[in-house]
Amino acid sequence: MADFTHFNEHGRAKMVDISDKKETVRRAVACTSVQMNKEVYHNIVGGKNKKGDVLAVAQVAGIMGAKQTSNVIPMCHPIPITSVDLTFRWEQKENDLYELHIEAEVKTKGSTGVEMEALTAASVTALTVYDMCKAVDKAMVIGPTYLLEKSGGKSGDFKRVKQ
Repeated sequence: MADFTHFNEHGRAKMVDISDKKETVRRAVACTSVQMNKEVYHNIVGGKNKKGDVLAVAQVAGIMGAKQTSNVIPMCHPIPITSVDLTFRWEQKENDLYELHIEAEVKTKGSTGVEMEALTAASVTALTVYDMCKAVDKAMVIGPTYLLEKSGGKSGDFKRVKQ
């Protein structure tokens, strides 16, 4: 068990001790998408969704999700988030499908990274889009969800290689 950072000497779960880690500016960007039918797309961009402004609500939900990450991911440290930004981009696919691309950027100045906060923000944003539009299209597809890049901290920078 010595190689596993989230287990103690008895093989039980523990939160990693970050007391000795250097405080640095840390940033992470995560992405996901929601694929939907033409009707949902037109409802969102035309402001005709019965539950309200889908992207505005989803954006606020994503920010709230980032701030709640340590409450839903057991080994995440509660950290002082300094910034959360969500951006959206549309792509028309074949067969009258549309894809909403979601990018979540999270920043902090602290002793641990914000990868999980960025992934949570992106995921909660996508789930909120689904929740607000499921009455029209229950077949929406969420994902893939992934870390695009991160900077700061002992492990250094990471940037996903385009595939």
